[in-house]
Amino acid sequence: MKILGIETSCDETGVAIYDSNEGLIANLVHSQIDVHAPYGGVVPELASRDHVRKTIPLIKQLLVESGLQESDIDGVAYTRGPGLVGALLVGAAVGRSIAWAWNVPAIGIHHMEGHLLAPLLESRQPAFPFVALLVSGGHTQLVEVTSIGDYRLLGESLDDAAGEAFDKTAKLLGLPYPGGPELAKLAEQGDASRFRFPRPMTDRPGLDFSFSGLKTFALNTMQEHEPLDDQTRADIARAFEDAVVDTLVIKCRRAVEQTKVTHLVMAGGVSANRRLREKLETELQKKGVEVLYPRPEFCTDNGAMIAFAGWQRLQAGLHDEDAGFQVTPRWPMTELEPLKAE
Repeated sequence: MKILGIETSCDETGVAIYDSNEGLIANLVHSQIDVHAPYGGVVPELASRDHVRKTIPLIKQLLVESGLQESDIDGVAYTRGPGLVGALLVGAAVGRSIAWAWNVPAIGIHHMEGHLLAPLLESRQPAFPFVALLVSGGHTQLVEVTSIGDYRLLGESLDDAAGEAFDKTAKLLGLPYPGGPELAKLAEQGDASRFRFPRPMTDRPGLDFSFSGLKTFALNTMQEHEPLDDQTRADIARAFEDAVVDTLVIKCRRAVEQTKVTHLVMAGGVSANRRLREKLETELQKKGVEVLYPRPEFCTDNGAMIAFAGWQRLQAGLHDEDAGFQVTPRWPMTELEPLKAE
């Protein structure tokens, strides 16, 4: 069973083909960094227009590079939500139209379920049940995963997600878009002992997050040390990164203690952060918990995770029922239908 996956939830156009026998066959991603960089952040209308220009040519290129024909595709999976409504509509319209033209089933996939399942594309895979830390764009969530589709939300961000806080703080530091990776790079030059930022909501029970105040603390620190020299900027970046990493690690440790699982999955763009990976592995290893995450190219938005999630649901007999389609910009993952165990 070969599934075409289409991801257009935000500022990257991703397409891929997943084969149930051979695994991932082909994967292409077009980044919109150059489109949004002059504005310092994602402009929704520009994102939608770029998806319109790029999605079909990318699919054609994907088929050529994979050596497959349209008739080889058995199903189409597209991102239904959450995400930017205009961007989602492009992928949904293309996905449903292709499925109709090729006479194959289609299914709308939850973007965050795609991220959650991305580690299953790797050779080392978690054993169910496990806890997932999802740190992607506007989402920071801890989820208990009993099986595919059977999810229990343990905690989430009450304001800014970790990725948003990274990007906003990077912008305050004058770093180029996209800010998160640039802040992490600057933090490598910082002195970890100069500033100590708070670890928000770790002094109370619970698994929710809050990063908005951390961003404000960083701004106040910058204002206290104006004009900023290069070393001070690096020291602030390091203090901010350490605070986010420690907060995520503390909450993950609580989550595995509460659920008594032996595997933790980390996925989403922030999961590519080197310091977060190292500290999470070190701390959870003490608890006998193995930490798993996808390769860096599958941490950010991509079609491979959508194709894989689509295969899981299509082979279970699920698919879009009628000729119409809808997208769901806000969509709790706990509303998904669990897949029946074989």
